[in-house]
Amino acid sequence: MSFNNPPSSLWVRWLFVASASFILFGLFLVVAPTIARQGFSLLIYSSPSRLNTFGTEQIRYVSLAHAVIGGIMVGWGAALLLITRELVAKGNRLGWQLLAISLGSWFIPDTTYSLLSGYWQNAVLNLVFLSIFAVPLWAIHKHFYSNV
Repeated sequence: MSFNNPPSSLWVRWLFVASASFILFGLFLVVAPTIARQGFSLLIYSSPSRLNTFGTEQIRYVSLAHAVIGGIMVGWGAALLLITRELVAKGNRLGWQLLAISLGSWFIPDTTYSLLSGYWQNAVLNLVFLSIFAVPLWAIHKHFYSNV
């Protein structure tokens, strides 16, 4: 493993908080399904109660989908957090690569499908989430790639 000097602690802390925020948002989707459903209803339909007009089975399915997505976000956030703590914070370029590849592998297909299916609001939400990580990744890029 190639280790450099650690990057700036500001950016490492930023990535750590961003990863922890992913975990918290994922937990929120699981433990607060009604509020999560209202939030996504507001985002997509400009009305917090629009999804509640769907049938009972459909509402339960949307809540299940949010819980599954939330669980995935908890696991992904935990991995991002460990990558940040164990690799990025110790100056290992592999950590930067894992974060960048992981985020890009999520962002491109999710955002593309969101736009193609007409749900541009989700694409905007994706851009916000990506930006939270992109700022520190961009800031520390030279640290990991200045000698390449």
